[in-house]
Amino acid sequence: MANVKPGLEVLIDERMNLVEGARVGLVTNHSAVTSDATHIVDALLKAGVNLTAFYAPEHGVRGDMADGDEFSSGKDNRTGITVHSIYGSTRKPTPEMLEDVDVLVYDLQDIGGRYYTFTYSMSYCMQAAAENGKRFIVLDRPNPVNGVTVDGQVLEPECASFIGLHAIPDRPGMTIGELARLFNDTLGYGADLTVVKCKGWTRDMWWDQTGLPWTVPSPNVPTPDTALAFTITCLIEGTNLSEGRGITRPFEIVGAPFVDAYALADHLNAVGLPCVRFRPAHFIPHTSKHAKIPCNGIHIHFTDRNGVQTVRTGLHVVKAFHDLHRGDFEFRDPDGSGINHFDRVAGSVRTRKAIEAGVPADEIYATYLDGLEAFKGLREKYLIY
Repeated sequence: MANVKPGLEVLIDERMNLVEGARVGLVTNHSAVTSDATHIVDALLKAGVNLTAFYAPEHGVRGDMADGDEFSSGKDNRTGITVHSIYGSTRKPTPEMLEDVDVLVYDLQDIGGRYYTFTYSMSYCMQAAAENGKRFIVLDRPNPVNGVTVDGQVLEPECASFIGLHAIPDRPGMTIGELARLFNDTLGYGADLTVVKCKGWTRDMWWDQTGLPWTVPSPNVPTPDTALAFTITCLIEGTNLSEGRGITRPFEIVGAPFVDAYALADHLNAVGLPCVRFRPAHFIPHTSKHAKIPCNGIHIHFTDRNGVQTVRTGLHVVKAFHDLHRGDFEFRDPDGSGINHFDRVAGSVRTRKAIEAGVPADEIYATYLDGLEAFKGLREKYLIY
């Protein structure tokens, strides 16, 4: 088992000069821990860091908020330190919220996919730091689904939202520190940015090879396997299917009351997608869509995680649900902006329209490749491992 040291520990052990004598604002939640599972707040206070403010993303600093629940600013119950909400009406810290800090330190566990609000909280905070003359430090963490695989649709501007704000693909194959470097440069923030690297992490590593504890960064990402499944079935969020919220294997098990589980599994297994198998599944979600109602669907099993074509597989899954259950399957209605939630997750309006028009999944996937290759070329400049 590898012994990976996250950026948080590297800061404490080797780089304390970065925060010495500074008033430190901390952008974090419960997912930021040391290798012995000590929370970042406790670790930094013990190290003598002057923490003057917290900035709480989705789920709150202590992880006590559900998915999508907005919340107000207040005080941290454990320390009494002011907590500024950046998951509500304010997403980019205001000048007033930054008055008591000299440096913003960001530490959150990313899960390796484009559609994750933590990534864009980091982007907004870095932009605010640049605009208000504050230094910005990212304490880097491993990409749990490896840093090699780059895959998917590069987000198109009309589909930008808080679950996908910038032009990166479904799986950018980068750490949050590398993404910070990319955003700071390509978006012209010009922040005084420092990325404190992990020690011992290599790009081909999966989470279970790091030796680090998994701290459930979101309530519906209970395991590292979920993070991989998320890159396949997050598209389900934009439909009337259950993505498995409220069961023990969310995103790995998906379906709805109207689904023929056996026909669906047989259809998907016949496609011959590499390194995955689909098992008929029956489940009862306890929250979210179809709560308390028996559902039928599939359980996705990985036979070789290195060979899984996650985005291509996700397209085949959605298209199979759509094609086999016409009249029952639905894409969620557009929001007030006129954009479907599915389009925001997919990163393109064209994907949904192509599915509705009967375009084969592999033909849809082929339309992603030119943008993907261009992103791969751009990405190389910002890699640090």
